[in-house]
Amino acid sequence: MTSIAKYIDYTLLKPTAVAADIENMCREALEYKFASICIQPVFVKLCASLLAGSGVGVTTVIGFPFGATKPETKAFEAAQAVADGATEVDMVMNIGEMLSGNLAAVQEDIEAVVEAVKGRAIVKVIIETAYLSPEQIAAASKIVKAAGADFVKTSTGYAPSGAKVEDIRIIREAVGPDFGIKASGGVSSYQTAVEMMAAGATRFGASAGVKIVEEEQASR
Repeated sequence: MTSIAKYIDYTLLKPTAVAADIENMCREALEYKFASICIQPVFVKLCASLLAGSGVGVTTVIGFPFGATKPETKAFEAAQAVADGATEVDMVMNIGEMLSGNLAAVQEDIEAVVEAVKGRAIVKVIIETAYLSPEQIAAASKIVKAAGADFVKTSTGYAPSGAKVEDIRIIREAVGPDFGIKASGGVSSYQTAVEMMAAGATRFGASAGVKIVEEEQASR
């Protein structure tokens, strides 16, 4: 049986994180064989060095946590992160443009990052579901797919709420059966992760990655 660890981006995005915290995370990521670790851009080089050749990816965040930087800025930040060793980038879409109905601007923002790392990194787009209606969640998800990204991601963890099962279902219906969906924000137990997967999630962002895997092992 494949461990749920293979679907977890083990996450530490707190502003108070220090290098020692990240080094410990990398040790745990190697032990539990997570899909990737997800850290702030300043730690990408360190993680790429510690995880080299392990099969554990290095995910970082772009335009985080509000998505309110220009497309050119996000593209530069993404390209720099990949140059430093990131294998996946989780960008925050322009939430304000989405809420304003400027869908072309939302798509162009995502396309700038996709183009900047094309062929070199997976792109996940955080749509911040807590701020969107069900209709906007569906529309944003379709834009992410049309822009050439690889995943829709629910949340930054900085909004009033994170991933919800009903939101995952809406995203899955919008993007079809074969597109990536990352549930993040509040995924802190094995049971929650299983429920998210049943709804259509294919990846999880979790600071409680070790706890989730240990709960899975205890349930067997």
